[in-house]
Amino acid sequence: MLIYVLRRLLQFVLTTIVATMAVFAFLRILPGDPAQVALGVNATPELLADLQRKFGTDRPVAVQYVDWASGLLTGDFGTSYVSNAAISPIIFDRVQVTLILVIVSMIIALLIAVPLGTMAAVQQKNVVGVIISGLSQVGVAVPGFLAGILLVVVFAIKLGWLPSSGWTAPAVDPVDFFRRLILPVIALGLVQSAILTRYVRSAVLEVMREDFLRTARAKGLSRSQALIRHGLRNASVPVMTVAGVQLATLLIGAVVIERVFVIPGLGSELVSAVADRDLLMVQGIVMVLVLLVLTINLVVDLMYSVLDPRIRRAS
Repeated sequence: MLIYVLRRLLQFVLTTIVATMAVFAFLRILPGDPAQVALGVNATPELLADLQRKFGTDRPVAVQYVDWASGLLTGDFGTSYVSNAAISPIIFDRVQVTLILVIVSMIIALLIAVPLGTMAAVQQKNVVGVIISGLSQVGVAVPGFLAGILLVVVFAIKLGWLPSSGWTAPAVDPVDFFRRLILPVIALGLVQSAILTRYVRSAVLEVMREDFLRTARAKGLSRSQALIRHGLRNASVPVMTVAGVQLATLLIGAVVIERVFVIPGLGSELVSAVADRDLLMVQGIVMVLVLLVLTINLVVDLMYSVLDPRIRRAS
């Protein structure tokens, strides 16, 4: 187990290094000079040279990369080209908001998907199973931003029960924080629950055909008892893999939802930075998103090996 964990950690470190190179290189090949953008078309060569020196973009690209990558190790993402403010505090503030959205949405999705998917598998030949399968198919086809807009129209504009936009920190006003959180996490969570329900149903159906479950039933257990005691753990392995992928997808989906509900998360900051051509801010946000996705994959792989020792031994 220890060797497996060390091997995965080494892969994580190597992948992260490659990711820093890819993010840095990709943003550097985009046309346009940040100093030129900041000064405008009427900038003199002297002013342009001064600002390039200030930004550090006049140095060799390899030096810029080493400087930026070494700063990441200490949590220093540099200084914004536009606001001249330190980037790290901005990103750390925004990432907290995005993580709250994503984690609460995934919890809601799992709380809905696991019982519904299991019920759809157990009741696959009954009306209940058919209805759950049908609703999950409809849910998969609905984009998160459309669900968000519909929720705003119904619960904020028509009924006036909840605020349509904005964000309040939980430490400032817990009640208002909760009210403003409901619609965005439902918009994200409902779509994910529809996707996960289908995977849970498939995983449970697969487990129900296994010999060990038939053996458990032959020993006197009912179908529900056999499924709960022996089936759900095995079914959780593929479901957890999909949930990990969907959690990474939620990070990207949160970008759109943050714009719909005017939430100051990483997505909103990324869109603003792209519009302002704040290259270093974009670079930092993209790198944080990549790190979050890589970390999710690492955690899923480690949990995967704990639940199924065959994978650990095969690795």
